[in-house]
Amino acid sequence: MLATPRLILASGSPRRKELLRGLGITFDVVPADISEELKPGEAPMAYALRMAEEKALKVAEQFPNDYVLGADTIVVAEGQVLAKPRDPQDAARMLVVLSGRGHQVTTAVSLISPGGQTETRSCTTEVWFRKLDEKEIQKYVASGEPMDKAGAYAIQGGAASWVVRLEGDHSNVVGLPVPLVVEMLRRQGFKL
Repeated sequence: MLATPRLILASGSPRRKELLRGLGITFDVVPADISEELKPGEAPMAYALRMAEEKALKVAEQFPNDYVLGADTIVVAEGQVLAKPRDPQDAARMLVVLSGRGHQVTTAVSLISPGGQTETRSCTTEVWFRKLDEKEIQKYVASGEPMDKAGAYAIQGGAASWVVRLEGDHSNVVGLPVPLVVEMLRRQGFKL
């Protein structure tokens, strides 16, 4: 008798795990160990899609009979990709860029089904911050919260009060566009 295919999340992100758990889905976590370097001249959207797919493909090598979900979130402001900050100074620099203006948060999602069918899609949400003063930026950076997050902020955390407008999927900004993931899982035959 064949085992029922599992869902493997190719990410160690606590936010992605929490969002999936909220759906009542049982899954295992196997973070993908890949380079996340932006290629010279690579467009932001192409980068996000490539990262999500590479993460899923890497983990799917170990689990060919299961569903594997990879994801990558990027923040784009003023035409530049704001990845995870390298250090506190980089986090502060990113928050200055985001202060008082809009930016795009894109999460690319790649789902590989048993047998290797791959679907990679993305979701973009527009977010606007109020003007931030230097003191609140420094306090937020000192909290440590921005250090493992694209764009150096957590919308579900200390940065929630900075958002003056949001157009699109809130869960996408947290790190996983839940409606899109559910749609992809259903289309590929995963039993929710």
